[in-house]
Amino acid sequence: MRNWLLPEKFEDILPPQAQRIDRMRAKLLELFRVHGYQLVIPPMLEYLESLLTGTGHDLDLRTFKLVDQLSGRMMGVRADIAPQVARIDAHLLNRKGVTRLCYAGSVLLTRPRGLASTREPLQIGAEIYGHPGIESDLEIQQLLADSLAACGISGARLDIGHVAVFRAICRHGGIGAELESELYEALEGKDLPTLRVVTQSMPKATRKALLALPELYGDGTVLERARRTLPRYPEIDAALRNLNVLSRSERMVFAAYAPGVANAVALGGRYDEVGKAFGRARPATGFSMDLRDLARTAPHEAETAAIRAPHSNDAGLANAIRKLRTAGEVVVVGLPGHAAEGVQPDCDRALVKRAGKWTVQKLGKN
Repeated sequence: MRNWLLPEKFEDILPPQAQRIDRMRAKLLELFRVHGYQLVIPPMLEYLESLLTGTGHDLDLRTFKLVDQLSGRMMGVRADIAPQVARIDAHLLNRKGVTRLCYAGSVLLTRPRGLASTREPLQIGAEIYGHPGIESDLEIQQLLADSLAACGISGARLDIGHVAVFRAICRHGGIGAELESELYEALEGKDLPTLRVVTQSMPKATRKALLALPELYGDGTVLERARRTLPRYPEIDAALRNLNVLSRSERMVFAAYAPGVANAVALGGRYDEVGKAFGRARPATGFSMDLRDLARTAPHEAETAAIRAPHSNDAGLANAIRKLRTAGEVVVVGLPGHAAEGVQPDCDRALVKRAGKWTVQKLGKN
């Protein structure tokens, strides 16, 4: 009998895991919806120049490429959905105000992002466009925290960062785009040997600052050390002030790590320039997660949790939700005996109001 082998780092998802992933996907998309995020579904394939416009060298290396038999042009299989969503916001929707979008779908990578990672992540995420202030960063990271909670992932560690520090060092040091991408990848992996080799011919101040970045890691006290260590560029001073605000709020994250998991379970940040290539340099901030990783990381009992209701002016409802969150329960607002709006097919509970008091009510099955 012939063995049907899949390519390395690809795998089938069998019924039990597939069911968990499908429920988690529906739960997260509903969470995004009730918080005002609209779903978009970009195509799996795009012309290469559109797919990679405004993105880094790293994404180019991770993108599968092929020739379109109809046009003869080069096409790419998406390795990240976020740039596609930025194209939709800038080129198709063309809205003037704030836009909140979300997405979910497969991406393909020529090489995995980690030793234990797949080359076919099931990416899900949310983005805010059109607001440059720190408030949108706080909102998107609150949504990330709510998303992890909805999946039953507790005790996650949120790493805070600000890419403007790195970009300011590169800009003042006269570093080109290709070398900047190589440096960024080395910094992400805290690869000091590679950093030392790549920065050998750079100006002394630039090299010193880049080599210091991997060591500037820790709690809020690291910000003062960064002020003493890094060059006094205006961009860096502004970034450190923002980080000081964000570190107190504990909401601005660029990576989220769950206990016992080596790789990040979520990645996020601000990327204001990505829409520029499509004609509109809109401010943008967002995050993405891999549903495969989430399903492996989340405890199985999380499957019984339902979606948390959005913010409400009802103090009684807010207190009921707070108590349920403390107890590890997350539910939606609904009516007894009805499949209320926002209730997932696998959900059998809702918050209902009786005699002026909010309580948990089992829902009747249709």
